[in-house]
Amino acid sequence: MRWGLCSLGPGPAAVARIWGLPRFPCSLGWRGRTRGFVVRSVTGASSQLPSSSNGRYRDTVLLPQTSFPMKLLGRQQPDMELDIQQKCGFSELYSWQRERKAKTEFCLHDGPPYANGDPHVGHALNKILKDIANRYHMMRGSRIHFVPGWDCHGLPIEIKALSELGGNTQNLSAMEIREKARSFAKAAIEKQKSAFIRWGVMADWNNSYYTFDGRYEAKQLRIFYQMFEKGLIYRSYKPVFWSPSSRTALAEAELEYNPEHISHSIYVKFPLLKPSPKLASLIDGLSPVSFLIWTTQPWTIPANQAVCYMPDAKYALVKCSTSEDLYILAADKVTPVASTLKTTFEVISTFSGADLENGTCTHPLTPGKASPLLPANHVTMAKGTGLVHTAPAHGMEDYSVASQHNLSTDCLVDEDGVFKAVAGPELENKAVLEEGTDAVIKMLRAAKNLLKEEEVVHSYPYDWRTKKPVVIRASKQWFVNITDLKATAKELLKKVKFIPGSAQNAMVEMMARRPYWCISRQRAWGVPIPVFLHKTEDKFLINSQTVEHIVNLVEQRGSDVWWTLPPEQLLPEDVLSQVGGPDALEYVPGQDILDIWFDSGTSWSYVLPGADERADLYLEGKDQLGGWFQSSLLTSVAVRRTAPFKTVMVHGFTVAEKGEKMSKSLGNVIDPDVIINGGQDPSREPPYGADILRWWVAESNVFTEVTISSSVLNAARDDISKVSRYCF
Repeated sequence: MRWGLCSLGPGPAAVARIWGLPRFPCSLGWRGRTRGFVVRSVTGASSQLPSSSNGRYRDTVLLPQTSFPMKLLGRQQPDMELDIQQKCGFSELYSWQRERKAKTEFCLHDGPPYANGDPHVGHALNKILKDIANRYHMMRGSRIHFVPGWDCHGLPIEIKALSELGGNTQNLSAMEIREKARSFAKAAIEKQKSAFIRWGVMADWNNSYYTFDGRYEAKQLRIFYQMFEKGLIYRSYKPVFWSPSSRTALAEAELEYNPEHISHSIYVKFPLLKPSPKLASLIDGLSPVSFLIWTTQPWTIPANQAVCYMPDAKYALVKCSTSEDLYILAADKVTPVASTLKTTFEVISTFSGADLENGTCTHPLTPGKASPLLPANHVTMAKGTGLVHTAPAHGMEDYSVASQHNLSTDCLVDEDGVFKAVAGPELENKAVLEEGTDAVIKMLRAAKNLLKEEEVVHSYPYDWRTKKPVVIRASKQWFVNITDLKATAKELLKKVKFIPGSAQNAMVEMMARRPYWCISRQRAWGVPIPVFLHKTEDKFLINSQTVEHIVNLVEQRGSDVWWTLPPEQLLPEDVLSQVGGPDALEYVPGQDILDIWFDSGTSWSYVLPGADERADLYLEGKDQLGGWFQSSLLTSVAVRRTAPFKTVMVHGFTVAEKGEKMSKSLGNVIDPDVIINGGQDPSREPPYGADILRWWVAESNVFTEVTISSSVLNAARDDISKVSRYCF
């Protein structure tokens, strides 16, 4: 047999652990367990075999004999590993095992790493874990089905590609952006692929999958249309996470939360306009009365359409000892709010939230404009006053309230995150998170409706790539109706094995909290949503004929056709004649692209061998519980009514020696290439070779955060040396 799975240095047991094999792996020219290892000398290294103190029993025990040295110094280790990989035919192992007879097949579906940078230790942890799983099942007699892949589209790649150009990139055409992004992604793929091969990952590297491949894109578009036909994909005007710095909608998985974000929090008065019958009897002869509101997003006040309360909670009418003004707020919040405002409240009466029904208050910035008092389930007593300012264009729960009560959902903020002209001359063209916030606070103060302003440090969503804050903003987007998929998905997850088991509940909880899935993005580098928009009316064109025509074009020439072909060629002749013909075409191609989670989430359709096939294993980091695991599940359930996986294994992240997150700014990033080949200063960054890297993975508890540092690597090297002495 010619597997060539081990490197020089460690003995058989050590190598077995490193490469995920049973106790007796093959080495150079292995000819049977009782006949020993073929001997090859190592230049510059001692080949002296170790001896016991007296050597009395050496000749009576049958042990493998080898001139493999106990230790390779400096560059000898990585250089010898490369030599072994070439001579042992590492590159042929995957195809060899595919050709052998096997009763079972083990399919590990490779989640695509993102093609936006150099390989890092997170890649090493993930890829080596997968390789250990594959080799384990191979040695148990299974044929391995493993197709490595890359996630190639999306905003992070587009931003990095454009950043390399420098200067003004605003005037670049969509095709210029796409060409730059494609070149960047291809270069990143080659770097990562070389690293994965060097780490000894078993695969047919000439037959990987790429999400920018035309055949892959065509399958993805077919899934999109299947879901659209079933009513699971729709276009709607809704609030979504919006990145002003990237000028696009973002999914929850594309956010990172900055715990040190500073916002302006304000306490605002909403003067009572029309009391409910119960409230009227309580305040008879008392005036003025105002509802007390707290928010950390002052810029949303101009878009206010209502004030929400909790129907079952107790509320109080209080008198402020400082101003003698009358306020209404939750009874449980009277003392803490008074303390914050540095005053005391005298409780005049209490009543149920339901007693506020049919009342209205006055908008604090627009005299005469009514803001109705409405019951809502999302109101809590955790923070604030128990009364919630509601701006339907800037909150998911707010939008839900607006839908129930026919409130306006007009958005006053544009794609750059600045106030539109309709917001008024005092706010127009002001960035909502900067001078726009200051302007709103100034206006509230002038209207005498501002009680307190202070800075608050809290967790706030940021764009995962630009590292700048996002806003919630209503816009027209494409959505997946996951409400109709959740129940089936949850039932199917009960039949999936999770390692560790707690990951199952975490994934179910994340999915349960997800209100909808926005799958459209306003960028150029991605798969186009195959929809034509009417030039003058608010309607669109998509049907089986148009999609099949586009799919065929994409399959043959890639998704660039959406930007390179004239619109009349993107439509089949029969449809073209019905919508004005080539000279008076009523529709134009839409400019939205698909979310990259939809891109990668449909990979099962391209990689799994059969229409109903499920992978035996999905193995990724814990962040994919809300990312690739979830998007793969939802798309598979939508199209096939089955999960794409039988087992899901979740590992932790790599962290530095003291458990801190790795970052370039902290200077604690460890490069796998430096681990293997050494750094500029060998005394500080010695070359460990790939065996040490694999040992680190094999020996770690991967279900928690996985520590890597020079001391951890030194310990791994010592472990291998000890095992080598034991084995030889």
